[in-house]
Amino acid sequence: MDAWDNSIVADADKFEISQPPELFARADDDPSASLHETVLTTRLDNALNWARKNSLWPMTFGLACCAIEMMSMMASRYDAARFGAEVFRGSPRQSDLMIIAGRVSNKMAPVIRQLYRQMPEPKWVISMGACATSTGVFSNYALVPVNQVIPVDVFVPGCPPRPEQLIYAIMLLQEKIQNERGTVRRTLNLDKRAHAEA
Repeated sequence: MDAWDNSIVADADKFEISQPPELFARADDDPSASLHETVLTTRLDNALNWARKNSLWPMTFGLACCAIEMMSMMASRYDAARFGAEVFRGSPRQSDLMIIAGRVSNKMAPVIRQLYRQMPEPKWVISMGACATSTGVFSNYALVPVNQVIPVDVFVPGCPPRPEQLIYAIMLLQEKIQNERGTVRRTLNLDKRAHAEA
């Protein structure tokens, strides 16, 4: 009997499915599935860190030639969206990651510090390139290493570093974020150390 032929099926008692019944079985009705296969348990710190590391929003901030490599990292060839860092923001108040891409002059240092202070907590910094890290080949009175201006989480060597190196730095930063402890306490302002530092 053909299951799709409605003229043959006069009532529901005669209706037969031509497909195997396992095909239409519900996935959650599997009696062999145990509780440890269907329930995921974790600590709240781990869940919050996982969300933070996979939703980094870098600030659009290029100072020199390293910015070209930073822009190409976001293009389709390297696609930093795979790592959750796809939304470059134009405002520090909407960013949680500052990538210092290029040399930092004495005139730019106060601007960088101001932008860093405007970023909401938690915030992270990547120093990209030899110029930002150690003033590079421009070792003179006009430049300053960025770690003397703001705290830096990850340093990327090179002149200029390749986009793959910046992606690797983002992956290192994600690992650092995932391994942080006390995230929930700091988020809820329950951390006594944070109050003591303020």
